[in-house]
Amino acid sequence: MDYILKSRNVELNDEIKEYVERKIKSKIEKFDGKIIKVEIEFSLEKNPSINLNNKIVVTIFTPRAVVRATEFGVDFFEAIDRVNHKIEEQVKKYKNKMIQKGRKGPEAKVEAQEPQESFEDLKKIVKTKKFEIKPMTPDEASLQMELIGHDFFLFVNAETGKTAVLYKRRDEDYGLIEPQN
Repeated sequence: MDYILKSRNVELNDEIKEYVERKIKSKIEKFDGKIIKVEIEFSLEKNPSINLNNKIVVTIFTPRAVVRATEFGVDFFEAIDRVNHKIEEQVKKYKNKMIQKGRKGPEAKVEAQEPQESFEDLKKIVKTKKFEIKPMTPDEASLQMELIGHDFFLFVNAETGKTAVLYKRRDEDYGLIEPQN
């Protein structure tokens, strides 16, 4: 298993490295040796108005899934404790799904094609909206998104001709998702 620590805008001391290894490794051992790689990225947001500016992202790569958790704290120790709890929940959820998958007999494989039966734990779609998608620039899309008060906005990018999603990030800036091809 590869265990990789990364940092951005911050120098990691030995105390933090030992603490994260002690806390996180104990949770990921519950995967029973099926982990390919673990990446832990530390970053420090330099915006003085952000109180919880110590960020940690833990990504666990297994043969069948990628488990990721992100948390913030006033210091890295708090962020590690928070992400540790999240990782534990994610690992439990993943293991329970694998156990349920293993318990189903051959007749369950046919049922797996029925979304309502195989994904009972997922949230239901309770509302559907249809609207005309007009070509616009990302700047125009951000204005439209602000006007309707949403956290994301689907549009056709007039510059590329491709469908795109504009979204509001935690730092209040915007992100743009576009297809690669």
